[in-house]
Amino acid sequence: MTQNKQLVLITHGTTFERTDGRALAVVRGMEHALSGLRLEQTVTKTRQMSLLPRRDEWLSDATKEEPLPFLCNGDERHPVMISGRQKSARLGAGGQASFEVHANLPLDVAGPQAATDVLEAVAEGAQAYWGHASPDDYGLEISEQFRRSPDGPERSRRGLPMLHLPWHLRAPELPHYLGWVNYWSAATASMLGFPDPRYDAALLTRARRTASGGWVVRLTDTPLDYDNPTHLETLLRTYERFPEIGGRVSR
Repeated sequence: MTQNKQLVLITHGTTFERTDGRALAVVRGMEHALSGLRLEQTVTKTRQMSLLPRRDEWLSDATKEEPLPFLCNGDERHPVMISGRQKSARLGAGGQASFEVHANLPLDVAGPQAATDVLEAVAEGAQAYWGHASPDDYGLEISEQFRRSPDGPERSRRGLPMLHLPWHLRAPELPHYLGWVNYWSAATASMLGFPDPRYDAALLTRARRTASGGWVVRLTDTPLDYDNPTHLETLLRTYERFPEIGGRVSR
């Protein structure tokens, strides 16, 4: 597969039930959001690529064993991949299990509009609480923000606030952290107090309401870059606006 920079997309929602149709809704939603995309290949147990001419029927049967089996477009130059898994209650916010969807796509074809469209489609299809789409180097940055000791620093090396580990959060609706493009369900937005026109005028210029009543909020016009002082300032300002993110303060 290509080593080009990737956009990583993750959503978190209620536990998966194989009869609820979310797996197919997620896959079809992603295909609809990216013109020409067809997720019709998977990897066999012998690690061979396999074409799925009756993909929807295969997916319905495969969800008996796992929530959303690995699917891809089979394009090694511009790979798009998606899968889903259950996360145990032991590791979940509020002590609840969850259904996570993970997707990757080339950042050079996922501009601001495409990233927003794909995140909305996947999150709405998965009936997610929250999610994000971010450049693939976000993970190291976020890992440095997680508070692993009560005696740890108050700020990361970037000057961003420290965040509680996910299993310490009081409710699954609370986002663990901020990404470049953020999906907040209606329940999550309500817990965050978003939108409030007194404080959120700038965010609302890059936000839109979803069909389910949630919001997709993009923090910056270009992909989030932690080395960009303006982007870092936007992150810091948004964390200060929503102290519930990362479980730092409860309303």
